[in-house]
Amino acid sequence: MAVHLTPEELSEALGIAPRHVVSLCVEHSVPIYNGRIDKTLFVHSVNAGGGSLPNEATESLMATTG
Repeated sequence: MAVHLTPEELSEALGIAPRHVVSLCVEHSVPIYNGRIDKTLFVHSVNAGGGSLPNEATESLMATTG
């Protein structure tokens, strides 16, 4: 799996709505460049900021990072 995902791809992997992904990016200052989000930066920023993501989905998403 690629490191940079669209909000739709990231939302599908995490089981949350694409709007919520974009909202979390804005809330935690995660940049969206050319319509793509760095999944590692997203997960770490949300977790560090006190947000919560589904654990199983997050582990699965991070396990695919090479």
